[in-house]
Amino acid sequence: MSNYPNVRLRRWRRSPGLRNLLDMPVPPASCFLWPVFVVPGTNVCDPIAAMPGQSRVSADRLCDMIEPVAAMGVGGVLLFGLVEDVRKDAEGSGAWDPAGAVQRAVVEIKAHFPDLVVVTDVCLCAYTAHGHCGCLGDHGEILNDPTLPLLQRTALSHAAAGADLVAPSAMMDGQVLAIRQALDQEGFQQTGILSYSTKFASAMYSPFRDAERSAPQSGDRCTYQSSYRNAGLARRESAMDEAEGADMLMVKPALFYLDLLRDLRVRTDLPLAAYNVSGEYAMLVATADRGWGDLAAMARESLCAIRRAGADVLISYWANRYREIFP
Repeated sequence: MSNYPNVRLRRWRRSPGLRNLLDMPVPPASCFLWPVFVVPGTNVCDPIAAMPGQSRVSADRLCDMIEPVAAMGVGGVLLFGLVEDVRKDAEGSGAWDPAGAVQRAVVEIKAHFPDLVVVTDVCLCAYTAHGHCGCLGDHGEILNDPTLPLLQRTALSHAAAGADLVAPSAMMDGQVLAIRQALDQEGFQQTGILSYSTKFASAMYSPFRDAERSAPQSGDRCTYQSSYRNAGLARRESAMDEAEGADMLMVKPALFYLDLLRDLRVRTDLPLAAYNVSGEYAMLVATADRGWGDLAAMARESLCAIRRAGADVLISYWANRYREIFP
């Protein structure tokens, strides 16, 4: 029942000072991870057409790009690697090459920014000739268990290079447990696991797959990524990864899944990340380019919504544009 006219909620809105008194603080730069695409070679900085403001970059150029981002106070980076097409094979062996783009990038970053958190994506799709995240059987099916040792090898190579956390995104059953066991056995007990624990088979990844050159050559990823129509299974994915030893959970994408983000927030005490994915980023950029909205205002509102839903960590392509969004 309304208590109007004695209660007037507009009293709290009539000045910026009164609004700021009760408003949630904006997400600090320190809670952001910036996703970065690293490529082989030297002196490479290749802008990504589908993701304005983002580039594919070689390890030797990466620190120059990170310097202003670190100066803004951004908490860390999430590294994705690419490999030349001629080096792609059935198993994705380039993923655990100690001289690979990601491994080189980790070494470079830690040498120049030792306090910056470095997270590495652990998957095979950008390294396999078929573009899937695991080994394929004779009939094109994804072979879960034979993929686990390959993910272990990849995670170990990243930990050996100095990564703070490894982030398995292949969505193989048991991947967190397998990686935890491998890390512990090889002396990397301090290396954390940020699990892509609730990762959906989403239509919002297209700009990323273009940037990463990781689209599957046939079929799709619906047999191993979560269905957006089945919230119960999505929740179970995160519960299982927590039980297997994940140090942080993730919901991906973010904006279309704020209900599940909130649901997981009340179910777990683990830190919770949300991946504000490429399609969500590109959607706002395209809207602003057409003159249909203010880019900074839309980005600011979307990031505050993700934070309000319960994300501790925001994985977002807005990270390197933080001062543009939150001046």
